[in-house]
Amino acid sequence: MAASMRYVISMMGAIAFALIAILFLSSPLATWLVSDMTFESPEDGANMHELISMTANFAALILGWIAGWVVSSRYLD
Repeated sequence: MAASMRYVISMMGAIAFALIAILFLSSPLATWLVSDMTFESPEDGANMHELISMTANFAALILGWIAGWVVSSRYLD
């Protein structure tokens, strides 16, 4: 039972971190990083902006999973 609850808590942490990143972090971070770069076409800039946003969202998802796992292992063991 504790092992399955650990996965549930980890998923909830991952979703929460990803939601926070999507709402507050990804777009401003991508805009800030892309603003100093030069591109040959506007499509290249848009692609880089999208890549940075998706990478930040994925990193937040992984960090949320790890945070949920650590919290759940501390209280469920």
